[in-house]
Amino acid sequence: MSEPGTVELRRHRWRTVDIVVASVIGVVFGVVFAIWNNVVYSAISGPIGSSPLAPLVAGIWLIPAVVGGLVIRKAGAALYTEVVAATVSMFFGSVWGLSVFMSGVWQGLGAELVFALLLYRRWGLLAAVLAGGGAGLAMGLYEINVYVSTYAADWKLVYVLSAVATGLVVAGGLGWLLVRALARTGALAPFSAGRTQREI
Repeated sequence: MSEPGTVELRRHRWRTVDIVVASVIGVVFGVVFAIWNNVVYSAISGPIGSSPLAPLVAGIWLIPAVVGGLVIRKAGAALYTEVVAATVSMFFGSVWGLSVFMSGVWQGLGAELVFALLLYRRWGLLAAVLAGGGAGLAMGLYEINVYVSTYAADWKLVYVLSAVATGLVVAGGLGWLLVRALARTGALAPFSAGRTQREI
């Protein structure tokens, strides 16, 4: 009979399939990012692109962290998936250059921290929304120091709140719906996410 500590260790240990699927999720979103950045973002950001509401159209950049966390359900999955996505998009060319990698790190860490605070045991809608909000908060705090450091304090506050809002709704809500949809197709059969649809 296995000791409780051994069972817990196995539950958190990454399998080969975890690495492969997390990598695939990251690469797919990296390609989506590249298309979004070079084709869609400039077209839809319009007037708000130079305002503190700009993060409202940036929620898509946060989705891999939430999806990776919900699918793999292991420590480090949110961070890993987000960094892979950011790195892949960077190689396609980005107006933000190498800073895209650091954006991925911070956004992934924001979601990862939420999953960690939930002890990697909660994977429902609430966890997804909170993780998306965490990714958004991290994005906002990073960007007000790197991209919009000249903004006044009130604009910076609006910027961060906009980032949190898009994280909650786009990354959290849509990320959760995406995982649910994938689970129904049977694509997530090797994972807990594919075997249970329980909410918090």
